[in-house]
Amino acid sequence: MTTARLPIFPLNSVLFPGLVLPLNIFEQRYRTMMRELAQLPEDAPRRFGVVAIRDGHEVAPSAPGLPDDARPEPGPASGFGPDPLRSFHTVGCVADAATIRRRENGTYEVLATGTTRFRLLSVDASGPYLTGEVEEIEERQGDEAGALAAGVVRAFRAYQKRLAGASETSLARQAELPGEPRVLSYLVAAAAVLDTPAKQRLLQAPDTASRLTEELRLLRAETAVISKLPSLPAVDLTRRPTSPN
Repeated sequence: MTTARLPIFPLNSVLFPGLVLPLNIFEQRYRTMMRELAQLPEDAPRRFGVVAIRDGHEVAPSAPGLPDDARPEPGPASGFGPDPLRSFHTVGCVADAATIRRRENGTYEVLATGTTRFRLLSVDASGPYLTGEVEEIEERQGDEAGALAAGVVRAFRAYQKRLAGASETSLARQAELPGEPRVLSYLVAAAAVLDTPAKQRLLQAPDTASRLTEELRLLRAETAVISKLPSLPAVDLTRRPTSPN
Protein backbone atom coordinates (compact mmCIF):
# COMPACT_ATOMS: atom_id res chain seq x y z
CA MET A 1 0.00 0.00 0.00
CA THR A 2 1.26 3.48 -0.83
CA THR A 3 2.47 5.82 1.89
CA ALA A 4 2.50 9.61 2.22
CA ARG A 5 4.17 12.21 4.44
CA LEU A 6 1.92 14.47 6.49
CA PRO A 7 2.32 17.10 9.21
CA ILE A 8 1.47 15.44 12.54
CA PHE A 9 -0.81 17.12 15.08
CA PRO A 10 -0.99 15.27 18.43
CA LEU A 11 -4.11 15.68 20.57
CA ASN A 12 -5.38 14.42 23.91
CA SER A 13 -8.46 13.16 22.06
CA VAL A 14 -9.39 10.98 19.09
CA LEU A 15 -10.58 12.30 15.72
CA PHE A 16 -12.92 10.13 13.62
CA PRO A 17 -13.62 10.31 9.87
CA GLY A 18 -16.52 12.63 9.07
CA LEU A 19 -16.28 14.56 12.35
CA VAL A 20 -15.53 18.28 12.56
CA LEU A 21 -12.46 19.41 14.52
CA PRO A 22 -12.21 23.07 15.67
CA LEU A 23 -8.71 24.08 16.78
CA ASN A 24 -7.24 27.09 18.54
CA ILE A 25 -3.57 27.15 17.49
CA PHE A 26 -1.16 29.02 19.75
CA GLU A 27 2.11 27.01 19.97
CA GLN A 28 4.79 28.14 17.53
CA ARG A 29 5.34 24.70 16.02
CA TYR A 30 1.67 24.43 15.10
CA ARG A 31 1.46 28.06 13.97
CA THR A 32 4.21 27.27 11.47
CA MET A 33 2.33 24.18 10.36
CA MET A 34 -0.89 26.09 9.75
CA ARG A 35 0.89 28.99 8.04
CA GLU A 36 2.48 26.58 5.56
CA LEU A 37 -0.81 24.77 4.97
CA ALA A 38 -2.57 28.11 4.39
CA GLN A 39 0.02 28.99 1.73
CA LEU A 40 -0.89 25.96 -0.41
CA PRO A 41 -2.82 26.63 -3.64
CA GLU A 42 -6.56 27.21 -3.23
CA ASP A 43 -7.48 23.89 -4.84
CA ALA A 44 -4.90 21.85 -2.89
CA PRO A 45 -6.03 19.83 0.16
CA ARG A 46 -4.72 21.21 3.45
CA ARG A 47 -4.18 17.88 5.12
CA PHE A 48 -2.52 16.95 8.41
CA GLY A 49 -2.54 13.83 10.54
CA VAL A 50 -4.20 13.81 13.96
CA VAL A 51 -2.95 11.23 16.46
CA ALA A 52 -4.02 10.69 20.06
CA ILE A 53 -1.36 10.97 22.74
CA ARG A 54 -0.87 7.88 24.87
CA ASP A 55 -1.72 8.05 28.57
CA GLY A 56 1.02 9.54 30.68
CA HIS A 57 2.47 11.80 27.98
CA GLU A 58 2.14 15.56 27.93
CA VAL A 59 1.16 17.60 24.89
CA ALA A 60 3.96 20.03 25.70
CA PRO A 61 5.96 21.00 28.78
CA SER A 62 4.96 24.13 30.65
CA ALA A 63 6.54 26.38 33.24
CA PRO A 64 3.86 27.21 35.86
CA GLY A 65 4.15 30.70 37.30
CA LEU A 66 5.90 32.21 34.31
CA PRO A 67 4.09 34.69 32.07
CA ASP A 68 3.29 33.34 28.62
CA ASP A 69 5.96 35.43 26.88
CA ALA A 70 8.65 34.20 29.30
CA ARG A 71 8.11 30.47 28.81
CA PRO A 72 10.64 28.63 26.65
CA GLU A 73 9.35 27.92 23.15
CA PRO A 74 8.97 24.18 22.63
CA GLY A 75 10.70 22.43 19.75
CA PRO A 76 8.91 20.15 17.28
CA ALA A 77 9.11 17.09 19.55
CA SER A 78 9.04 18.89 22.91
CA GLY A 79 7.06 16.91 25.47
CA PHE A 80 7.19 13.65 23.51
CA GLY A 81 10.56 12.23 24.52
CA PRO A 82 13.49 11.10 22.34
CA ASP A 83 11.25 8.83 20.23
CA PRO A 84 7.94 10.67 19.60
CA LEU A 85 6.42 7.64 17.88
CA ARG A 86 6.27 5.89 21.27
CA SER A 87 4.19 8.76 22.68
CA PHE A 88 1.37 8.40 20.14
CA HIS A 89 -1.25 5.86 19.26
CA THR A 90 -0.21 4.74 15.80
CA VAL A 91 -3.67 4.71 14.22
CA GLY A 92 -4.87 8.24 13.53
CA CYS A 93 -7.12 10.21 11.23
CA VAL A 94 -6.32 12.56 8.37
CA ALA A 95 -7.80 16.04 8.89
CA ASP A 96 -8.59 18.40 6.00
CA ALA A 97 -8.62 22.06 7.04
CA ALA A 98 -11.52 23.89 5.39
CA THR A 99 -10.72 27.14 7.23
CA ILE A 100 -7.38 28.48 8.48
CA ARG A 101 -7.76 32.01 9.86
CA ARG A 102 -4.82 33.95 11.28
CA ARG A 103 -5.59 36.29 14.16
CA GLU A 104 -3.84 39.61 14.78
CA ASN A 105 -1.78 38.11 17.63
CA GLY A 106 -0.37 35.43 15.32
CA THR A 107 -2.47 32.53 16.58
CA TYR A 108 -4.77 30.61 14.27
CA GLU A 109 -8.38 29.50 14.28
CA VAL A 110 -8.78 26.29 12.29
CA LEU A 111 -11.81 24.26 11.28
CA ALA A 112 -10.98 20.81 9.91
CA THR A 113 -12.84 17.59 9.14
CA GLY A 114 -11.66 14.02 9.63
CA THR A 115 -11.43 12.10 6.37
CA THR A 116 -9.61 8.75 6.42
CA ARG A 117 -7.79 6.59 8.95
CA PHE A 118 -4.06 5.98 8.71
CA ARG A 119 -1.30 4.02 10.39
CA LEU A 120 1.65 6.09 11.56
CA LEU A 121 4.84 4.33 10.45
CA SER A 122 7.52 6.83 11.49
CA VAL A 123 7.94 10.34 12.90
CA ASP A 124 10.45 12.96 11.76
CA ALA A 125 11.37 15.74 14.21
CA SER A 126 14.02 17.45 12.05
CA GLY A 127 11.79 20.30 10.84
CA PRO A 128 9.86 23.08 12.60
CA TYR A 129 7.03 20.64 13.41
CA LEU A 130 6.57 16.89 13.44
CA THR A 131 5.91 15.07 10.19
CA GLY A 132 5.18 11.41 9.73
CA GLU A 133 5.12 8.69 7.12
CA VAL A 134 1.57 7.36 7.08
CA GLU A 135 -0.23 4.50 5.38
CA GLU A 136 -3.95 4.84 4.68
CA ILE A 137 -6.15 2.16 6.25
CA GLU A 138 -8.93 0.85 4.05
CA GLU A 139 -12.31 0.67 5.77
CA ARG A 140 -13.91 -2.75 5.32
CA GLN A 141 -17.59 -3.36 6.05
CA GLY A 142 -17.32 -6.74 7.73
CA ASP A 143 -20.05 -9.31 8.21
CA GLU A 144 -23.50 -8.32 9.51
CA ALA A 145 -22.71 -4.60 9.69
CA GLY A 146 -26.25 -3.71 8.59
CA ALA A 147 -27.92 -5.81 11.28
CA LEU A 148 -25.51 -4.55 13.93
CA ALA A 149 -26.20 -0.95 12.94
CA ALA A 150 -29.87 -1.29 13.82
CA GLY A 151 -28.97 -2.59 17.27
CA VAL A 152 -26.45 0.22 17.83
CA VAL A 153 -29.09 2.83 16.98
CA ARG A 154 -31.45 1.41 19.61
CA ALA A 155 -28.67 1.11 22.19
CA PHE A 156 -27.43 4.63 21.51
CA ARG A 157 -30.93 6.08 21.94
CA ALA A 158 -31.29 4.29 25.28
CA TYR A 159 -27.83 5.53 26.28
CA GLN A 160 -28.75 9.12 25.35
CA LYS A 161 -31.93 8.92 27.38
CA ARG A 162 -30.09 7.69 30.49
CA LEU A 163 -27.19 10.09 30.03
CA ALA A 164 -29.20 13.26 29.52
CA GLY A 165 -32.30 12.33 31.52
CA ALA A 166 -34.33 13.03 28.38
CA SER A 167 -37.91 11.99 27.75
CA GLU A 168 -39.00 9.86 24.82
CA THR A 169 -40.62 12.98 23.33
CA SER A 170 -37.40 15.02 23.36
CA LEU A 171 -35.45 12.10 21.90
CA ALA A 172 -37.91 11.81 19.05
CA ARG A 173 -37.17 15.40 18.05
CA GLN A 174 -33.47 14.77 17.67
CA ALA A 175 -31.86 14.48 14.26
CA GLU A 176 -32.02 11.07 12.70
CA LEU A 177 -28.91 8.94 13.00
CA PRO A 178 -27.25 7.98 9.70
CA GLY A 179 -28.29 4.68 8.20
CA GLU A 180 -24.95 3.88 6.57
CA PRO A 181 -23.14 1.54 9.02
CA ARG A 182 -19.67 3.03 8.61
CA VAL A 183 -20.85 6.62 9.14
CA LEU A 184 -23.00 5.53 12.09
CA SER A 185 -20.08 3.72 13.71
CA TYR A 186 -17.88 6.84 13.63
CA LEU A 187 -20.64 9.18 14.81
CA VAL A 188 -21.50 7.00 17.80
CA ALA A 189 -17.81 6.56 18.64
CA ALA A 190 -17.33 10.33 18.69
CA ALA A 191 -20.54 11.12 20.59
CA ALA A 192 -20.27 8.54 23.37
CA VAL A 193 -18.71 9.78 26.64
CA LEU A 194 -15.72 7.43 26.74
CA ASP A 195 -12.09 7.82 27.71
CA THR A 196 -9.38 8.19 25.08
CA PRO A 197 -8.20 4.54 25.16
CA ALA A 198 -11.77 3.32 24.53
CA LYS A 199 -12.25 5.75 21.65
CA GLN A 200 -8.87 4.76 20.24
CA ARG A 201 -9.90 1.09 20.24
CA LEU A 202 -13.00 2.05 18.25
CA LEU A 203 -10.96 4.06 15.75
CA GLN A 204 -8.58 1.18 15.08
CA ALA A 205 -11.23 -1.56 14.86
CA PRO A 206 -10.40 -3.82 11.89
CA ASP A 207 -13.74 -3.22 10.16
CA THR A 208 -17.12 -1.51 10.57
CA ALA A 209 -18.84 -4.61 11.93
CA SER A 210 -16.19 -5.02 14.64
CA ARG A 211 -16.57 -1.36 15.62
CA LEU A 212 -20.35 -1.66 15.84
CA THR A 213 -20.06 -4.85 17.91
CA GLU A 214 -17.78 -3.10 20.40
CA GLU A 215 -20.05 -0.04 20.50
CA LEU A 216 -23.06 -2.22 21.25
CA ARG A 217 -21.19 -3.75 24.19
CA LEU A 218 -19.96 -0.37 25.47
CA LEU A 219 -23.33 1.36 25.15
CA ARG A 220 -25.16 -1.38 27.01
CA ALA A 221 -22.54 -1.42 29.76
CA GLU A 222 -22.49 2.38 30.12
CA THR A 223 -26.30 2.57 30.13
CA ALA A 224 -26.47 -0.03 32.89
CA VAL A 225 -23.94 1.88 35.00
CA ILE A 226 -25.69 5.24 34.50
CA SER A 227 -29.08 3.77 35.43
CA LYS A 228 -27.71 2.89 38.88
CA LEU A 229 -26.50 6.43 39.60
CA PRO A 230 -28.99 8.68 41.44
CA SER A 231 -27.59 11.88 39.91
CA LEU A 232 -25.13 12.56 37.12
CA PRO A 233 -24.23 15.97 35.59
CA ALA A 234 -24.12 14.34 32.18
CA VAL A 235 -24.93 17.49 30.24
CA ASP A 236 -21.63 18.98 31.42
CA LEU A 237 -19.77 15.83 30.39
CA THR A 238 -21.04 16.10 26.84
CA ARG A 239 -19.81 19.67 26.49
CA ARG A 240 -16.13 19.15 27.23
CA PRO A 241 -13.87 21.23 24.96
CA THR A 242 -11.30 19.60 22.72
CA SER A 243 -7.69 20.09 23.84
CA PRO A 244 -6.21 22.13 20.98
CA ASN A 245 -2.42 21.72 21.19
